[in-house]
Order: sequence, then C-alpha cells, then structure tokens
Amino acid sequence: MVNETSGRPTLTPKGARTRARIVQEAAALIHERGIAGATLEDVRKAAEVSGSQMTHYFADKNELVQAVIDYQADTIVNRQRHALGSGNGVEVWRNMVITAARRTQAKGGCQLGSLVGQLAESDPEARALIAAGFDQWAAAIGDGLRSLHADGKLPSEIDPDDLATTLLATLQGGLLLAQVQRSTRPFETAVNTLLALAIQT
Repeated sequence: MVNETSGRPTLTPKGARTRARIVQEAAALIHERGIAGATLEDVRKAAEVSGSQMTHYFADKNELVQAVIDYQADTIVNRQRHALGSGNGVEVWRNMVITAARRTQAKGGCQLGSLVGQLAESDPEARALIAAGFDQWAAAIGDGLRSLHADGKLPSEIDPDDLATTLLATLQGGLLLAQVQRSTRPFETAVNTLLALAIQT
C-alpha cells in the first residue's frame, strides 16, 4: 500500500516505530555534529537498522533532514504547550527553557534554530519547513500568553502574539550568545529581563 500524498509506503505500527527511531537518532546526531557531519551510515548504525531499511523509509538524506526538521519542531511545540498549559505556566516555561540550556551549556544551540544557518540559504524547501516550525512555536507561546492577558497579568496594550514573537526572538538570540560564550548567563538574563518587563504579578 502506498500513501498517495507522499508516494511512500504506508507504514505498519512496527514500521512507524522504526522510522521514528531513525528520525530521533538522526536528530541527535545532526544537532551534535551538524548536517554535513552526520552521514546516513552514522544514522543507520545509531538506529541499528540495515541499509535497505534506511532506503525503505527515506529516499535520500534530504528527505531524512526534512523529517528531522518536523520532528524537532513538533517536539519543541509539544513541550511549550505542556509547560504553558500548567497552573503557573510562565514560571514553568521559564524554568524549562533555562534548565534545558544549563543542561548542555547551550552547546549546539537551539535544535531548530541551529538548522537555519545550515539550510536557509541553500535549501528553500527546508527553509520553509523551519519557518513553519517557528510559526508553530510562536503560536504555542501565544496561546499560553493569551490566558495571562485575559487574567490581566499582561498590560492591556500588549498583544500576546507580538510578545510571543519577542520571546521567541529572545530565546534564539540568548541561545546564540550562550553557545559562543559557553555560559547560560546571557540567555538567562535575556529571558528573565523580558519576563520581568512584560508580566505583571
């Protein structure tokens, strides 16, 4: 059976798990080594699959990279929604993003943002996928901020979607500074300062 929208075989549950494992291992390797430094053979070994399985699920490396972009975006968006949907959403979200940066000392930068420099100018399709991922990320933050706005915890003149974009830009810039300085201090300073200015307690 073939999926009419992708032209790829429809997956069995076991096949879907195998494909997901390949994508997860590829995402980890690409974040650690960059796209050029993570070969299909590296991914094959990490995922413990055969060469024929690799080509069954992914026609080439470009297709695998596109799957990694979708995976990173979906993972990030789900984490954002979970954190911001909790009782003390902004504080939980703040702790989540800072803890994540501290855990790695921001090595590798943002899992999604780090792909921009590698793909945006050379691969229009990948750039569009990354842009869509950032749009979903900003929307997830905006959804969380809308409840704060409704509760009067944001200044009435602040648009939650505009603040979400500002927070996302702050995250990306802060992670970039943290990555090159090997210190999370600039990232934490940027996030804490913006939240202190924007959120009314």
